[in-house]
Amino acid sequence: MTGRIYTADHQIFELPPLLSWRVTHTGTVPCDSFTATFVYRREMAPALSMAAGFTAEEGGQVMLRAVVDEYTVDLDGGGLTATVSGRGYAARLLDNESRPVTYESATLQEILRNHAEPYGVSCAEAADLRAGSVYTVAAGSSQWKAVEGFCRTYGGFSPRFSREGALLASPERAGRTLSIGAGDPVLACSVREDHYGVLTEALVIDKTRNKDFTVKNQEMIAKGGQCRRVVYTPGQSTWDAMRYTGEYQIRRSREEAWTARVTLPGSFPAFPGDRAAVSLERLGLAGTFRVAEAENRFDSQNGATAALTLKPLET
Repeated sequence: MTGRIYTADHQIFELPPLLSWRVTHTGTVPCDSFTATFVYRREMAPALSMAAGFTAEEGGQVMLRAVVDEYTVDLDGGGLTATVSGRGYAARLLDNESRPVTYESATLQEILRNHAEPYGVSCAEAADLRAGSVYTVAAGSSQWKAVEGFCRTYGGFSPRFSREGALLASPERAGRTLSIGAGDPVLACSVREDHYGVLTEALVIDKTRNKDFTVKNQEMIAKGGQCRRVVYTPGQSTWDAMRYTGEYQIRRSREEAWTARVTLPGSFPAFPGDRAAVSLERLGLAGTFRVAEAENRFDSQNGATAALTLKPLET
């Protein structure tokens, strides 16, 4: 992988060969992130002090566009090195706070125009959404929360970011499928099931109209779970908006109930939204899963590895 820095004064700095690096793709929040370490020379100081953006490329393709959060220079027995690190473009919305605002019959395009575009975020996909009720962005909310809350309330999905840094404000579409079988060089694999915090019921309440809507997680109820969350929505919420909110709460909590993590040799075999067709009989792991996170690493000791976090497909 190669790295390139973009400075605040519009200069481009090609990083020297990387000694080690890590690129983590989530597509959403927490942000995509990166670190890159290389041999440091004194003449690099001006570029590093002005570093604002970073691009990682592999085989001529962009693997990540990100903002630079920090850099460090270290001297040890191995010599003088520098490390830059940062986050994907979701950071631009997470780091900026919205003023309190209430919308009447807002559209997603209006929300993006007010809460994403002013921060240098371009949108590659936007669903055709219109609020069927008043939509309020509360004091203290980030710009990300303003956009994500609208998509979740009126569309039932969370927005994401592409590797190129474009906002995808539409339901996720399945990507390509990666096959992982007993004959493949799997370096490590673990399976985890955790019932803590998985909701059995989401009670959505519109305080203005004194109406409520309940969504239940029958699968977790059958396993003996008992965990309810009460969520309050903006006034005059439609039944669809209340249902979307309840289903979203159930779905997000259920995502944490079961996880598999598979580590493979090589770099960038899959990305969030892709599918993994797994057949590892010794673990009793078989089926098709969604890639939720991909952590790619390289260092001189271990070479290049990719750890994929897998989640069940939504039903």
